[in-house]
Amino acid sequence: MLYIVPTPIGNLEDMTLRAIRVLKEVSVVLAEDTRTSKRLLDHFEIKTPLRAFHAHNEHAVVERVVDELASGVDMALVSDAGTPGISDPGFLLSRACRRKGVRVECLPGATAFVPALVASGLPCDTFHFEGFLPHKKGRQTRLKYLSALPHTFVLYESPFRLIKCLEELKEHCGPEREACVARELSKKFEEVKTASIADLITHFSSKEVKGEIVVVVAGA
Repeated sequence: MLYIVPTPIGNLEDMTLRAIRVLKEVSVVLAEDTRTSKRLLDHFEIKTPLRAFHAHNEHAVVERVVDELASGVDMALVSDAGTPGISDPGFLLSRACRRKGVRVECLPGATAFVPALVASGLPCDTFHFEGFLPHKKGRQTRLKYLSALPHTFVLYESPFRLIKCLEELKEHCGPEREACVARELSKKFEEVKTASIADLITHFSSKEVKGEIVVVVAGA
């Protein structure tokens, strides 16, 4: 069995009792960053061995991991924060397990875009999740496509590129399109601000921005 286990995006109280139990019971925890995950496991007094599984090695180790799982070893996959497979490693392993007949079970839990989308006040009955935009090649093509969508869309962004992203959104969507920037979700300095794209640029240009960013944009 492969368990896909969400971990808190900030507040450790968001760790579920089931997630703690599963991490204690499996033989191995596959982690995006073993140093980050060790701090989490130590906090909850979980002694399960950790093994690295990240974007730089997943192609190389997927087959070996799936063979271990198929032999009867139970493992859990965690990312640094949130649900594995959402804009971080995990998809390749899940797919390989399904193809080999290994059971995959994903626990419900934290992921950044859901609270950002719901708290934004923008329509969320239908939405498009884009995740991270390409840094260079294809970026403007994706922005052009997204700007024409009739429903809300969601991006992930680095704090260092937030203003650049908002400026590009202004160019493609217009300065008055309503949007929301959510950062530091579930943490002490959580901020969720909904305004026009032009006003968001003004607001975030006047301060130092920290934390992972979710940008939610109203449909055309």
